[in-house]
Amino acid sequence: PKNRSDRKIAIVGSGPTGLAAAAQLNSEGHNVTVYERDDRIGGLLMYGIPNMKLDKEIVDRRVNILREEGITFHVSADIGGSSPNSPSMDDLLDAHDCVLLATGATIPRDLNIPGRQGAGVHFAMDYLLQNTKSLLDSEHDDGNYISAKGKNVIVIGGGDTGTDCIGTSLRHGCKSLINFEIMPEPPKERADNNPWPLFPRIYKVDYGHEESQETYGEDPRVYSISGKEFLRDGDGTLKGIKTVEVDSSFQEIPGTEKDWEADLILLAMGFLGPEHYTIDNLKVDLDERSNYKADHNVHQTSNPKVFAAGDCRRGQSLVVWAINEGRAAAREIDQYLMGETVLK
Repeated sequence: PKNRSDRKIAIVGSGPTGLAAAAQLNSEGHNVTVYERDDRIGGLLMYGIPNMKLDKEIVDRRVNILREEGITFHVSADIGGSSPNSPSMDDLLDAHDCVLLATGATIPRDLNIPGRQGAGVHFAMDYLLQNTKSLLDSEHDDGNYISAKGKNVIVIGGGDTGTDCIGTSLRHGCKSLINFEIMPEPPKERADNNPWPLFPRIYKVDYGHEESQETYGEDPRVYSISGKEFLRDGDGTLKGIKTVEVDSSFQEIPGTEKDWEADLILLAMGFLGPEHYTIDNLKVDLDERSNYKADHNVHQTSNPKVFAAGDCRRGQSLVVWAINEGRAAAREIDQYLMGETVLK
């Protein structure tokens, strides 16, 4: 920007929402600082989406452009965290004119069935984050990741994150691969209650399914199935999982229980909402799903100096929605700070 304002804005989270908002606010000459708790900027773009889907050089290239344009980035800055060096929300509000929460929806949905505690069962995002960090740090030489090499892997959950777990496990060299979905197999064509322009709920083959079929000769997905118990031996070692088939109402079908062998089970069943330690004791209202309560295209929370956007406001969604929300929040913040805005 040719001219700078005297307004200071803190953005908590450097995923697509935070980066989009930072770019817009910086373009208006405001002084923008982005805080990220991980050791690299990018949020979901960096550690949630594997390299084969999004090369990290592309993320770094964009972040470097934003840095050259005048945005300040702080990594390993866990706002409200337990580290002595972690700033609090009060610290941010004291030093800035307003704060944008763009932390994402990071609390994973768990599968609380017997045998859950113990080694071998991991949340998908822990698996993906550690894999990408180790890959970027050392090409996996440091061993600081959850390896699927030579293991019988079961991925529970049929969304994009589950597919990324499938693709990553294949690249590790897993022994076998199965993907559980509680939903029934979708139809090949649109159903009558799913007309255009609604999102098509039809059978699709993503890259992970295609690669798995090429490797093992069949699609890895098993539909209408639910976990009953994680199976462990006397030493607590994971041996597999007991399942049961379910009907269209997700009710168990008697007599359909089955034991599956597994050394590694990955839980990719979505996310429940943001982690609230970030806001400390700050008064910010939550909605019924535990997201930060703020209207779309308004984005101001119950605390007038605190705005929220992206998955932490709307719930887990797509990168394009995160960018949309970041840009919308930037417009509203500019309006709040300056009394007017030219941002779209």
